[in-house]
Amino acid sequence: MSGRLYGVGLGPGDPELVTVKAARLIAAADVVAFHAARHGRSNARAIAEPYLRAGQIEEALIYPVTTGTTDHPGGYQGAIDEFYAASAARLAAHLDAGRDVVVLAEGDPFFYGSYMHMHKRLAGRYETVVVPGVTSVSAAAAVLGRPLVERDEVLTVLPGTLPSDVLAARLAATDSAAVMKLGRTFGNVREALEKSGRLGEAWYVERATTDQERTGRMSDVDPSSVPYFSLALLPSRDPTGVVDPTGVVDPASTADPTSAVDPTSAVDAARSGHSLPLGAVGVREASAAAVGEVVGDVTVVGLGPGAAQWLTPEARDALAAADDVVGYTTYVDRVPLVAGQRRHASDNRVEAERAAFALDLAKRGRRVAVVSSGDPGVFAMAAAVLETAEDPEWKDVPVRIVPGLTAAQAVASRVGAPLGHDFCVISLSDRLKPWDVIAGRLTAAARADLVIAIYNPASRSRVAQLVEARRLLLAERAPETVVVVGRDVGGPAESVAVTTLGELDPATVDMRCLLIVGSSRTRAVGRGDGGTFVYTPRTYPDGN
Repeated sequence: MSGRLYGVGLGPGDPELVTVKAARLIAAADVVAFHAARHGRSNARAIAEPYLRAGQIEEALIYPVTTGTTDHPGGYQGAIDEFYAASAARLAAHLDAGRDVVVLAEGDPFFYGSYMHMHKRLAGRYETVVVPGVTSVSAAAAVLGRPLVERDEVLTVLPGTLPSDVLAARLAATDSAAVMKLGRTFGNVREALEKSGRLGEAWYVERATTDQERTGRMSDVDPSSVPYFSLALLPSRDPTGVVDPTGVVDPASTADPTSAVDPTSAVDAARSGHSLPLGAVGVREASAAAVGEVVGDVTVVGLGPGAAQWLTPEARDALAAADDVVGYTTYVDRVPLVAGQRRHASDNRVEAERAAFALDLAKRGRRVAVVSSGDPGVFAMAAAVLETAEDPEWKDVPVRIVPGLTAAQAVASRVGAPLGHDFCVISLSDRLKPWDVIAGRLTAAARADLVIAIYNPASRSRVAQLVEARRLLLAERAPETVVVVGRDVGGPAESVAVTTLGELDPATVDMRCLLIVGSSRTRAVGRGDGGTFVYTPRTYPDGN
């Protein structure tokens, strides 16, 4: 009768984090196998040592090559494939002899573990049991004292061996992330974190839960000191109630829970003449309010359309200097985390309440950044803040606007220069203005032969407006009129299509799209590489 194969997870390093089941199976096994480099030392065996017993057969599976070179005719991959095949044959001999074999695996056997190579080769032939273990990612979060994910946040696990641009795109598109396999890839990972605008959020964890454990900011780590058994962690972006691993208490941890709730609670308090609890605003601003001083301010910051490299240096500085970041949830999530900084995310339909909340925080001494995608002055928060700031309640609060690259500019750049002549910008959202006004402006712009950049073309609850807008434009423009459809430009799901007004399918357009409808002069020109340039000439015929 054949023996049984066990893939046993040992956890991140602390022998006390080995599960009860894993400890029992290790002690009972006839054969204990473990991987090791040429020096013969095995981290997995060291973790399992308290659970080993005398008389067990130990199989050390020594890698022929790790980071060095090899003269194997098949190169590195050939040498490794041959090693795995030989290791599997050694274990199969024990299993055929009726011996139970435990293969030790650091962390979890199926999480970037070496055990899986034995599993692929043996599990189809022998009865196999896999015992999960605590992963290094879970251990890193625990030693940092930072939650990995909360509520609807998404965790992405990435290998540091990915190209820098790929890593940067993945990091920019997720909430939380763990980047494994640092060591020689540290420089590549750090570069990707910088490109994604998230280096300030990133923590370094080395050999978590062991006596060699080391943690710190990624930005402070010496690349020459980084071993393979380390990772970069972007923990949950919600810092409320969290202690900074550096030993400095995050101000949010002492704040009253009202500091993180819907801004309308602060608005109601301000308008009724009542103050927020001091814990919600902190000591510095409370002292300022007590003496009637205004030491805070509001900066309305444009984040650009999506790509981290489109955030201006002025915007970065404003975000880094802010005590509080206020905005629509999606945009707040794009802001690099700064230790001690509070975040106040809310729904995208409470602009006035959000503005009042930010102004009230500033009045109490906070430096507040109100964030918008693109440029804050284009269908965004700048107008909402300035309109709300007319209220005598906040007339003395300083307000500054920091511009950003607009979505129209970003989409235009991807195809050439469709905004090369006179153009206008129209939003199809009828939430704040009646459809009749929108329809009249579309018709007037079409008759004036302006290029039209259309924002907010459609959403889940607004599907008919774009259909009607296309009908109105076709009444004034030729079906051959060039149309550019840009979706998530600057983001990980970017796509740009060039079509015509006659061929435009409204069903393919959603809220993440921006449309540019050309004038009668706008041209789409095919290129030798198969691409298309779109531009609107700077000249216009006489008599038109």
